[in-house]
Amino acid sequence: MGTTQLESVQEPKYWHLKTVLSEALDSDFAVGEILPNERELAARFGVARATLRQALEQLELEGRLQRRRGVGTTVAPPRVGVAVSTAQHDWTGGADEAWQPIGCTTATAPAPVLAMLDVESDEPVHIVRRIRVTQGQPVAAELLYVPSASVPELSAIETSSGAARARSVVRELHRLGLDGQDRSVELGSARADDAKELDRLPGAPVLVVTTRYLAAGGTAAVSVATYRADTCRLTFGDSGDLEISHPGQERHAS
Repeated sequence: MGTTQLESVQEPKYWHLKTVLSEALDSDFAVGEILPNERELAARFGVARATLRQALEQLELEGRLQRRRGVGTTVAPPRVGVAVSTAQHDWTGGADEAWQPIGCTTATAPAPVLAMLDVESDEPVHIVRRIRVTQGQPVAAELLYVPSASVPELSAIETSSGAARARSVVRELHRLGLDGQDRSVELGSARADDAKELDRLPGAPVLVVTTRYLAAGGTAAVSVATYRADTCRLTFGDSGDLEISHPGQERHAS
């Protein structure tokens, strides 16, 4: 990586620096390699560290770089392909791409979720926490909010808490015949608990996918899933189903 004169460039310095760094990542660095520290890079390119940070943050947002706890800034691997289907069988995940139950609590849902569930403000709901793992890599953390009315047989199942109860809630929910769903996607920042489970730093860019599952004329459950923005790319097919794929992969609706 050589020095670059940026003084005469009309576009923002950090944006031009981002382009130069991106080209260097392709030619001079391997996946997983640690970048030099900010002081070295700033001196090498003749820019202020604030300008360098802006460029690095943009590259992280685009999935070219990863900031790892105790390691530093590394070159990111290609995005992992993860299909997000509306099919009922995807409640439990597949053999290669599975939601792994972490735990389950009973508590009052946040106000926006309560509005989607159409339950009383003081009515506790089952809150299942799951992690999605693809090719051995955690790519999403989910909170699945399930009203008691959606799983009426759960009280007869003797699983008090933890992953076992989470599996029971999902299993009972799977018995419902889904009528449809609506879904929204927005860019967000990783909360502390999600960041820890996804091996990210708090505040790192994430994609928040909120899904309302419909059954029997009402809302059966609401899922709020946080996907790693550096790992996943969302695409929509003609059917409205959602997929996540890596660059160059042929994309179809699920």
